[in-house]
Amino acid sequence: MATSNDLLIKQRTVIEFLSAEGCSAANIHARMKTVYGEMCISDCAVRKWVRIFKGEDPGEILPDRKRLGRPLSASAKAHREKVDCMIRANRRVKQKEIANAVGISKERVHHIVTTVLGYRKVSVRWVPRQLTVEMKAQRKDMCAQLLERYNAEGEAFLQHILTGDESWVHHYDPELTRNT
Repeated sequence: MATSNDLLIKQRTVIEFLSAEGCSAANIHARMKTVYGEMCISDCAVRKWVRIFKGEDPGEILPDRKRLGRPLSASAKAHREKVDCMIRANRRVKQKEIANAVGISKERVHHIVTTVLGYRKVSVRWVPRQLTVEMKAQRKDMCAQLLERYNAEGEAFLQHILTGDESWVHHYDPELTRNT
């Protein structure tokens, strides 16, 4: 069921439409009375709105309906680019720092970082969720090198490969906060 405010907006829209067609205020009120019955606005109000819509009365205009949430301007391209640059410069940057630097909310920063840019947190660092072009090229080059060595050395090359079950390899990256 429509609220009284929605009903008023609908009636004003009907008045705007019929006055644009050239109907008189009395005719509009009579037609609206048959449709809306007791809920119809008064004849005086119809005349007032006809004058407003014809530009004869610089009174009020139809208000926009209130919308929930923040405007989407916070996710604008300029903000996305600035957030991406900050993450690429410092993978350990915090959402709060980004929000303060860019001037948008932490929630918008989180949305841009995770949904729009496709990053996720791994060991206190932001990392891309998908492989970048450089990462794909690096993996392709490494596979090509391994294939060349196999073609050159044959089965002897495979005998020199250690699997994870046979050997433990310790890797330390000073940018990480933990050892892997």
